[in-house]
Amino acid sequence: MDLRGAVYSVYERRLRRQVSGKPVPRHVAVMLDGNRRWARAAGLANVNDGHVVGAKLIDELLEWCAEAGVRHVTLWLLSTDNLHRDPSELLPLLDIIESVASHLSAPEKQWRVNVVGALDLLPSATSAVLKAAAERSADKAGLTVNLAVGYGGRREIADAVRSLLNEHAEAGTSIEELAEIIDVEHIADHLYTKGQPDPDLVIRTSGEQRLSGFLLWQSAHSEFYFCDALWPDFRKVDFLRALRDFSERQRRFGS
Repeated sequence: MDLRGAVYSVYERRLRRQVSGKPVPRHVAVMLDGNRRWARAAGLANVNDGHVVGAKLIDELLEWCAEAGVRHVTLWLLSTDNLHRDPSELLPLLDIIESVASHLSAPEKQWRVNVVGALDLLPSATSAVLKAAAERSADKAGLTVNLAVGYGGRREIADAVRSLLNEHAEAGTSIEELAEIIDVEHIADHLYTKGQPDPDLVIRTSGEQRLSGFLLWQSAHSEFYFCDALWPDFRKVDFLRALRDFSERQRRFGS
């Protein structure tokens, strides 16, 4: 091990001690940002090579989360805005996402894959692969991995309200009756992440400090951690620093 590796190892052990016994987020949401910038900085002609490298890091992140005691992880892989990219970039990215979904739901993996997003906006082949990954892993006992593909926070809320209205229309509830009873929980029960705890910690890589529409409803009481590292450069020490930062915050939930 070289000097740099030795220093890194010592620092990692120090961080693990600092978070040991401290509060751990039940649900961590990650915005995997900076793949294209990483590829350009590395001098790669094809920016999708950055997505390929970033995809390989997902396994490690999930292992870190499981080791820390996290039970739910949401990974934002493709936004609704990303769907407007040039086909020469979008189609290879969809292929990478399909490979990620298939890999995470493979028989030897313990993760329970869940898909969050507007699947009707995706190519039918991609949608089919994502659905198959969710079905294949539905009974697994490991942490829940939400793959946010074709995801937009505003679209999710609109879909939740639409689902709620359809449900009550089928039950014969009038609009007036629904207006009398509708509350926050009614809408929450129709979100893509229904039945899961809201994210305690949202991590965004690449130095950007904005949500960009990610989990708008669910992140109302989340803690945010913005990391300067581009996603392919994200290391375990970066993850541990995020956990340390989370453990030091006083969460009052508005009280």
